[in-house]
Amino acid sequence: MERFWPYVEKPEEPTAEELAALDPDLHAALFGRRNLPFSITLLFGHFDGPDYPRAVSMAQASAEYRATGDGAALRHRARFFPGEAQRMHDLFEIVGGQPSCEVLIDDRPVPYARDLWLPLVWFLLLP
Repeated sequence: MERFWPYVEKPEEPTAEELAALDPDLHAALFGRRNLPFSITLLFGHFDGPDYPRAVSMAQASAEYRATGDGAALRHRARFFPGEAQRMHDLFEIVGGQPSCEVLIDDRPVPYARDLWLPLVWFLLLP
């Protein structure tokens, strides 16, 4: 048992964090498609400035929030559904100019997500 120590005590079922980290296509192949509404996810890393703590608290208030990595590899991941368009817009105003900011549509990088999808969602859903 000591020879195989790191592997002997591993659980047979994946944890909730491991399942959440799966690629959407892999998750669909293993467990079937998830029944989630349309979503936009904002990913951003650490940045210097007074708005960083506010951006993190806004991300934590999203429908689904996850932080991965640490130090320079820290990434905040905030998923927003259509009813949260205003909160997504407010967070994007803070983190959108950062080089580490990424926009995912239904958990996938989509061409023109920043330039087409976000303005379209804001135009249709913001008052």
